[in-house]
Amino acid sequence: MTELMIKNKQLLLLLLWTAIAFILRFANLDLKPLWTDEFSTLVFSLGNSFRGVPLDRAIDLSTLLQPLQFPPNAGIADVLKHLLLESNHPPVYFMVAHWWMRLFGPSEDSLVCIGRSLPALLGVISVPAIYFLGKFAFNSSLVGQCAAAMMAVSPYGIYLAQEARHYTLGILLVIASLFCLTVAAKKLQQRAPLPIWTVLFWIIVNCLGIAVHYFFALTLCSEAIALIAVMWQPFYGKLPNVWQFQILWRLIVVALGTLAGGLVWLPIFLSNKYGSELTNWIVSGDRTFVDWISPIFQALAGWITVISLLPVESPNLAVVAGSAIGMTIYLIWALPLLQNALKTSLKTTETRLGTVIFGGFLLGAIFLFFSFAYILGIDLTRGPRYNFVYFPGVILLLGATLAFIYDTPTTKTRWFNLPAIEVSGKKAVMLILAMGFVSGITVNSNLGYRKYYKPDLLVPIIREVSKVPVLIATTQKTHVEIGELMGIGLEWERRKKEEERRKKEEGRGKKEEVKTFDSPQFLLVKQRRDAPEIVAGILDKTLNQLERPLDLWLVNSRIPVNLAAQKCQLESRNLPRVDGYEYQVYHCSRS
Repeated sequence: MTELMIKNKQLLLLLLWTAIAFILRFANLDLKPLWTDEFSTLVFSLGNSFRGVPLDRAIDLSTLLQPLQFPPNAGIADVLKHLLLESNHPPVYFMVAHWWMRLFGPSEDSLVCIGRSLPALLGVISVPAIYFLGKFAFNSSLVGQCAAAMMAVSPYGIYLAQEARHYTLGILLVIASLFCLTVAAKKLQQRAPLPIWTVLFWIIVNCLGIAVHYFFALTLCSEAIALIAVMWQPFYGKLPNVWQFQILWRLIVVALGTLAGGLVWLPIFLSNKYGSELTNWIVSGDRTFVDWISPIFQALAGWITVISLLPVESPNLAVVAGSAIGMTIYLIWALPLLQNALKTSLKTTETRLGTVIFGGFLLGAIFLFFSFAYILGIDLTRGPRYNFVYFPGVILLLGATLAFIYDTPTTKTRWFNLPAIEVSGKKAVMLILAMGFVSGITVNSNLGYRKYYKPDLLVPIIREVSKVPVLIATTQKTHVEIGELMGIGLEWERRKKEEERRKKEEGRGKKEEVKTFDSPQFLLVKQRRDAPEIVAGILDKTLNQLERPLDLWLVNSRIPVNLAAQKCQLESRNLPRVDGYEYQVYHCSRS
C-alpha cells in the first residue's frame, strides 16, 4: 500500500469519526429541557440581564421570559457588564456565544437549538483535535484514530456537547494545552529547550483556558504534576545541572506568564458577591459518613460514563434493571482488557513517554479532586461536568490502550474463577466502540445524563390538577431560581404551541376556535432571611390582588406559609415527585 493510500485511509477514517460525532451531538439537540445553568448562558450571551425580571409582584409568562428575547442592539459591552455583575464565570465563552447568537439571530422557537449548537460544534471539532494530539504524543496514527473514535462516541463527551455551556470550549483548550505539555516532555527527553513558539502558544492557551472557566487551573496543576513525573524518568536525571537549568527556565516562563494571565481574574472573582451563593452546593457542611464516601462513588460513576452508559435513567424499571446488568457484564469484560493494555503501554518504549505524560496528568487531576473534597470540603465530584478539566487525558490513554488491544491477535478476560472470555483484539475494540455508540444514543435520547430539573414532568401535573388560573411562586436568592421558573415557563409555552398546532392539523378550524390553557402567573419573592414576615406579607398581598378561584403552586419555595386567612386549602392528594422541583398546591377559593 502506497504512502498516499495510507494517508487517504487515515483521512477517511477520521472523517468517519467526525461524522459520527456530528450525528450524535446534533441529534435531538433540543429534546432535553433547559436547566438553570443553560438559562444563565443564554441570557448573558444575548447581552441581557436577570435583573429585569420584576420581584415581589405577580408577572405574566412573557415578562418572565423577556431576558431570553434577542436584542438586536446588544453588544459585547452588555455581555461583560451583566455577566461580571451577576455571575461567577469569566467571559470568554459568553463573548464567543454572543457572536454566535448575532450570526443566527435566534427566535423563541430556535433559541435552544442555536444556544446548544455552538457547544455541539466545538464537541465535533474535538475529534480531529484529539486525533492529531494522540498521533503526535504516541507517534502512532492508530492511537490517534482510536482516541478520535472514543472521543466521537463517548457518552460523557456527548452529554457536555449537548448543553448550552462552556465545557466543550474548555475541552478544546485542554487539548491545546496538553499538546504543549507533550512538546515540553519530548524536548525534555531530547535534552533540548522548549521552542519559543511553544512557550508563547502555551501561555496564550492557558490564559484563554482560565478565561473560559476558572477550574481550568486544575488542568494546569495536573500538567505540572505530569511534568514532574516526566522529570523523574531516568533520562532526565543524567543531565548536567547547567543543561537542566537551560531546559527548565522556559518552563518557568510559561508558569509565570500563565500565573500573570490568571491573576487578572482574581480581583473580579474575589469581589463577586454571587460566587459563594452559586457554588454552595459543592461545599460540604457537616461531615457525615455519606459525605466521606460520596466522592468515591460519584467519581466512579463519572469515569464509567466516559465509555459506557445504557438507559439507567429510563422510566421503565425493567429497562433500568437490564441496563444495569448489561453495563456490569460489559465492565467485567472490558476493564481487565484496558488495564492490561495500559500496563503494556507503560512498558513499551515507543509509548512509554505518552503514557507517563497522560497517566501522570490523570493521576494528578484525581489527586486534586479528592484533595478538594477531603481537605477543603469542596466536593467537585458532585458535578460530573467538572471532569472536563482532565477528560481529554482519559481519552488519550484510552486511545493508547485500544491501539494495543487492536494489535493483539487474541484477548482473554478472566474474573475470579469464571471462565475466560476470548475474542480477537480487533473485535474487542469494535465492541468497545459499539458500546460507546449505543451509550451516545442513550444520552441524546434523554435516557442518560437527564437534566436534574424536569419541568417537562411538572407542567403536565399542573395542567392536570389545576382547572382554574394558576400562580407559581418561589423565593429568589440568585438567578438560579429565576432559571427554575423559566424552565416551567418555556415548557408551558412549548406545550401550548403543540396543542394549538395539533388542533389546527385536526381541522378544527380557525384560530379563534382553538382553546388552550391560560398561561400561569409567576411570583418571585426576594429572600429575606432576617424578615420572613415581609416575605409572607408579599405573598398575602399578591393573593389579595388576584381574582379567585386560584391555585397557588409553591415551587422550591422558602416562603413561610399560613394561608388559612386567605381561604387556601392544601391539596389533599399525594402528587408525583418531580426531580428539581419540590412543590405544594393550595386551592384558594373566593372570599
